[in-house]
Amino acid sequence: MSCCNDKSCAGEKPSAPTTSPRENAAPHQAVFLIENMCCPTEERIIRDRLSGLRGIASLQFNLFQRELLVRHSLPSVAPVLALLNDLKMGPQVKADSLAPNHEINKPEVKRNSSPGTWVTMAISGTAAVGAEAISWYSGDDSSWPVITLALLAILVGGREPLKKGWTALRHFSLNMNFLMSLAVIGAAAIGQWPEAAVVIFLFAVAELVEGKSLDRAREAIGSLMAMTPEIATTRLGNGSWKGLPAADVKVGAVVRVRPGERIPLDGVILVGETNIDQAPITGESLPVAKQPGDPVYAGTVNANGEFEFEVTARQANSTLSRIVQRVQQAQSERAPTQRFVDQFARYYIPVVVALAILVAIVPPLLLGAEVAPWVYKALVLLVIACPCALVISTPVTVVSGLTAAARRGILIKGGVYLENGRNLRAIAVDKTGTVTVGEPSVTDLITLDGDANSAASIAASLAARSDHPVSMAVTDRWCSQWPTQSLLEVEAFKATPGRGVQGMVNGMQFYLGSGRWIAELGLADSGLSDTLANLANDGKSTVVLASAQGSMLIASVADTLRPNSVEAIDQLRSMGISVTMLSGDNTQTAQAIGRQLHMTDARGDLLPEDKLAAVSDLVKQHGYVGMVGDGVNDAPALARADIGFAMGVIGTDTALETADVALMDDDLRKIPEFVRLSARTRAVLIQNITFALGIKLVFLIMALRGEATLWMAVFADMGASLLVVANGLRLLRDRTSRR
Repeated sequence: MSCCNDKSCAGEKPSAPTTSPRENAAPHQAVFLIENMCCPTEERIIRDRLSGLRGIASLQFNLFQRELLVRHSLPSVAPVLALLNDLKMGPQVKADSLAPNHEINKPEVKRNSSPGTWVTMAISGTAAVGAEAISWYSGDDSSWPVITLALLAILVGGREPLKKGWTALRHFSLNMNFLMSLAVIGAAAIGQWPEAAVVIFLFAVAELVEGKSLDRAREAIGSLMAMTPEIATTRLGNGSWKGLPAADVKVGAVVRVRPGERIPLDGVILVGETNIDQAPITGESLPVAKQPGDPVYAGTVNANGEFEFEVTARQANSTLSRIVQRVQQAQSERAPTQRFVDQFARYYIPVVVALAILVAIVPPLLLGAEVAPWVYKALVLLVIACPCALVISTPVTVVSGLTAAARRGILIKGGVYLENGRNLRAIAVDKTGTVTVGEPSVTDLITLDGDANSAASIAASLAARSDHPVSMAVTDRWCSQWPTQSLLEVEAFKATPGRGVQGMVNGMQFYLGSGRWIAELGLADSGLSDTLANLANDGKSTVVLASAQGSMLIASVADTLRPNSVEAIDQLRSMGISVTMLSGDNTQTAQAIGRQLHMTDARGDLLPEDKLAAVSDLVKQHGYVGMVGDGVNDAPALARADIGFAMGVIGTDTALETADVALMDDDLRKIPEFVRLSARTRAVLIQNITFALGIKLVFLIMALRGEATLWMAVFADMGASLLVVANGLRLLRDRTSRR
């Protein structure tokens, strides 16, 4: 009998996502690319119009990808397209469940800048500066050269803002394009032509630069998927190899990967050994050794050896694809700060517009003041009313944090969990498969009589005939320590349930089983029970090998700690987070593992409902609580916790669906890293909101005192937008939250 290590994979059925009754009544869905949906104000216009359409069940917006998911019960998507076209939003259908074969289109998101755009801005800027220069030199703001150059600047550089402003006016939406258009038209109406030209030019340039910043946030997500090569070297039916589009390669196909190449699809190695850089999936800093039977993942890098693997998932269903999908879906869930900002902006704009109207009409009507100066102040207030910096700062920051976490192997389901992770005060951790490896292994081989190698060989040969986990661990230890040596032949083999196994090896009778059984057989030596008791106190299971002459060998088996568990638990405690271990194993074993982790609260003999009750108690004691488990049998406790963390998520849809945060390489150290990233994200959000509101307040006071000009207000507002976007994007390259 030879040593072997057979590995098999079994797929898990994904759990059904939770939907509302209204969504359950919507059998169809469609995804639209909305070319002109650039900010939350345009999202609001679309939401207000589509929500009133009969047959629409739900709308899910992805601002950064400019996508809209519509769940509906309509006979076709034509009414939705008609409304979006009426809003001048430039819609394209990306996916439609009503289309033949559910066909999927791949329209690309248009970038916010091109060489032609910059040429247009150059013409507009030259005309605006020319109008300002002639006005300053001549002292006449309304001469025909000034008006001509100002009109050129407005029509060339301000065409898009003016079009969007008209659309907003038609639908009674006070967005920034409407306010800016009104300010430009008002400035021209009171004879401030150079001012109107400069304002529209600055606004258009700022919009362009801000768009480029948002492109970067969008591309940060797209870069994850871009790591997958488009071509896979696939073995054909005749045995030859050919490069095929990765999207066309089916499950079961065999693909070859050479050193230095990226792996195109998920699979299991058939031939060859190598080291693979799995950082894109798991965030691991060092390459991982791989051999036949080990899984590989799309987007990871083959470091040195050539190998062949069998494809286990189509490109659209790869682990990397599912990560990208979860990150994109997470963007649609508003974080607490983002919900606050959206509500604030909804009331803030009408209040400032009302104030601007009062400023324009009250002094001239009641105090006899000149009309033009007060109308000008009102126009400045309208520009200040644009909440762009405030509104755009939160989604940019949140998506940057989500993407930064995904790059580190931390998959967060929504901005609400990213922002609230800093509030964790206690964490409950499952034992098996969470703080431990989840597979029993031999920790001690204690020789009592005879040659150690000979006794271990006999024990492994008997254990190989049993499927008990402890027996399998004994055999695995022998096979790993002496992989070239064959196991011995066993005759007259017999298994006694609950006791052990016995058989003839080289003509002699041997017994392998529990200490109690060996004692019942009268083969226990003096002191055996004390040794077994000491091992049991350490949370270890034991088997004893004995012959007719007495006990020969003790093999102790335990589920060993993950390499980084102690460090992770220590980090959490140093952050002021209490850690409790919950286990279904016996209390003695749980407490033994707890001692290794320096934990004072380790509970055993817990059923799933007991774990749920324990988490509920922790919530009462500490307030905000997390739960770490495998995402399946710990589901009740994961659902009760404020944040559920799933271990072992690679290759399992169930964990992705169950948990709020998934740790892609089973490394508990990513939990304190997640908490640090959450705190950093919250700090950036507060910085952005404080800065955006501070700028508004300063210019509001300046406007009322007559010290602010239109172009200053535009410059400050758009400058603030660019600064908060840049500040939010810092999370993509921030290293302070890494361990």
